[in-house]
Amino acid sequence: MSLFARAASAAAVTLCAALLLGTTSPGFAQEVPSAHVSTLNALALPQVPMTPTAPDAAAAAPQARFQPAVIQTVQPLLTATPAVVQDDADEGYDSLADAVADQSAGLDDAEMRCLAAGVYFESKGEPLTGQLAVAQTIINRTKSGRFPKSICGVLTQAGQFSFVRGGNVPTAEGRAGWQTAVAVAKVAANDLWDGAADKALYFHARRVSPGWRATKVAAIGNHVFYR
Repeated sequence: MSLFARAASAAAVTLCAALLLGTTSPGFAQEVPSAHVSTLNALALPQVPMTPTAPDAAAAAPQARFQPAVIQTVQPLLTATPAVVQDDADEGYDSLADAVADQSAGLDDAEMRCLAAGVYFESKGEPLTGQLAVAQTIINRTKSGRFPKSICGVLTQAGQFSFVRGGNVPTAEGRAGWQTAVAVAKVAANDLWDGAADKALYFHARRVSPGWRATKVAAIGNHVFYR
């Protein structure tokens, strides 16, 4: 072999050795594309879904707003209490005597003085029912349209009441039975007790018989009452 051939062979051997060392040395390692590496990793690792977390998610999320519960109060059904209606004016007292006893003694009204005088002079000494009937008869005349409209006018009408003299109604203040007459007058005027002769317009003593063509209403005490 010639010198030139030997030199060529040695160069070839050296080159082969260099190439062999380059493939195994870290300094000459071949680069693998990153896409391939990602693919390999994805295949090698299990797929776990990951929910991306927004920055400060707790602050960004809308806060739940709680409305106060509306509680409706149901009112219990109220049972209407029927009004107490007094059919008779005397229901406020157990008896006429109680109604009379409940009246005050004073008289400040001229009409009431006339009514009390009519009760006293026409029925003093009579039972309370008889005195009340006299008072009611006098009051009924004021409402009838056939007699004067005032109590004093009814008493002073000519020829009607014998105790009236010269158109003047006498007084009996201070006499026995006067306070009872006052109380009976108040009971009648305020309609506090229903009497047996509440529609009467006339009366006369039992001892006389005038022969009136009127309807008899009642006979109480010493009087007979008509309408």
